[in-house]
Amino acid sequence: MNETNSTAPVPPILPPLKNEVRAQRERHRSRLLDVISTGLTVLLALGLALCLILFVFQTYQVDGPSMENTLQNNDRLIVWKLPRTIAHITGHSYVPNRGDIVIFNEGNLTEYGQANVAQLVKRVIGLPGERVVVKDGHITIYNKEYPQGFNPDTTLPYGKEHQIPYTSGTIDITLDENQIFVCGDNRTVSLDSRVFGPVNLNDIVGKLVLRIYPFTDIERF
Repeated sequence: MNETNSTAPVPPILPPLKNEVRAQRERHRSRLLDVISTGLTVLLALGLALCLILFVFQTYQVDGPSMENTLQNNDRLIVWKLPRTIAHITGHSYVPNRGDIVIFNEGNLTEYGQANVAQLVKRVIGLPGERVVVKDGHITIYNKEYPQGFNPDTTLPYGKEHQIPYTSGTIDITLDENQIFVCGDNRTVSLDSRVFGPVNLNDIVGKLVLRIYPFTDIERF
């Protein structure tokens, strides 16, 4: 009987080239998707932060003594912008309450030794349409509700909580429907509406709601 030797086929050691190429493409695609996903997440976070700063709230630092003793130099503040944003969206003007502390943009300040345009923090004293009189060291507000006039420094809570000093100046002005009259609490050194005039409602940035620093003086307004 004749015998023959047969050799079993040897399987390939390396995987087919097509599979390796396909695997490399999948890895590259996965990395690319990870990069795109991370980039979109970062852009979304930055966009959200920007929207919050522009339309909802923002932090500020007090520079100067004009609001002492209510606010001190270098105090860190949270300013609430949402009511102003909603008012603008609905086509209305944002009118703060009397006694609110607001941040606003003021221009043409170079003649007073300041930057040409600056953001100032002051207290709202007079509202649109009211007559504001500064005389003999006091402020008097005249409106339909108080035709005989009243002094907000002595009748509103802020005046009872903080001693408001002598208010210098001689002013008699009636505000337009889009104006407010503002003053610093430290009247002797404050650059405010007694000097540069009323503030336009469209220039208001927002309302002070919280002091967050110093930590020992955290306060809600």
